[in-house]
Order: sequence, then C-alpha cells, then structure tokens
Amino acid sequence: MKKSLLALTLIAALPFAAANAQDRPNYNYAQGGYTSLDGDDDVDADGYNLEGSVAVAPNWHIFAGTQQLKDKDYDIGVDEWKIGVGFNHAISANTDFVARGAYQKLKTDDIYAGGLKLANGADLDGYSVEAGVRSNLAPNFEGYAMAGYEKYGDNDGYEGPKGAYGRLGGQVKFNPNWGVFGDVKFGDGDAVWSVGPRISW
Repeated sequence: MKKSLLALTLIAALPFAAANAQDRPNYNYAQGGYTSLDGDDDVDADGYNLEGSVAVAPNWHIFAGTQQLKDKDYDIGVDEWKIGVGFNHAISANTDFVARGAYQKLKTDDIYAGGLKLANGADLDGYSVEAGVRSNLAPNFEGYAMAGYEKYGDNDGYEGPKGAYGRLGGQVKFNPNWGVFGDVKFGDGDAVWSVGPRISW
C-alpha cells in the first residue's frame, strides 16, 4: 500500500514541476540504505543497498551499485551489483531525459541442509536498459520515473529476473549536500523498494 501511494504521488507530481525549481538534476551523488524485496512465490527478503553516480561530461555519467539481501524464510543470501553508463539531456530548465545501460551480476548462497551441501548457488550475468525523466519538482524535492528492461542468462538451472519493469523514486533535500531518497522498482510480480540517505556534491 505504501509503495502504491508513493508511485501515485510521483506520477501525479511529474507534470507540475515548480516554476522556481530551475536547477537541473545532479549526477554526482552516493546513497545507501534499507532494501526490501516482495516477490513471486512468497519470496520475502531484505537487506541494504549502496549506489553512486559521477558526471563525466555535461551529458554523460557513470554509475554503480549493489544490493545485499537475505531471504527471511530460507536464510539464503542474494548479492546483486551493476555498473553502467548514462546519458542525460535537458528537456526543460529543471527536467532531464535520462537513458542508462548497465552490466549486472547476480549471485546467491549455496544451499545447505543440516550441514550438507545440496546445491550450488546461482552465478548469473545480465544487463539492463532504462529511460525516463528526472526533475527538480521543487527546491527541496526531486522525482524521477523510468521504464526499463533487464535480462539474466541461465546457469545450472537458475534463471534470474527478466522482462520489463518500472521504477519510481524521489529525494527530499535538506540542503545542497544531504537528503533522503526513496525508490521502488516493480515488474513481473516483484517489487523492490529502498530508502536511505543521499550525499551530493
């Protein structure tokens, strides 16, 4: 319910960017915090995430991130990380079109029962592409909406996430350097949401 309210709020707010929010989005930041996964087949996992972005030219940035999750029912760890490049282009004084592509890696713990190893964990390579908008909707609030596609290869009977997804998020800014971000990614019956502090420079 909370994720749905966040999504509706951001969708409703995007067309009404505040007239006094004239600065374009910042692509130099680092953030991290709590992450929760609600997936198909009653998958329920949580953990933490870290992500950063650095502008390397007026219209280009590189980014990288990781999330470390643990399944609450089966105590199996999931390690996912990504690294990629993004293109950003101003479409108004405070809004950018953004397109990103990334290489991704997904690993899970080996499976044990009573000290006996039953199966190796997953070790999958994949990629993602996404595009959308980022906008400074008000002097102390930024929002974004992205549509994307990701795919992992199969390995030893494991199949990673694949298919189209949507991603919505925002940041409440306390000052030019510090804020709190929220992000929700949803697709194919899964929803992953994250919240935590962001530092920008």
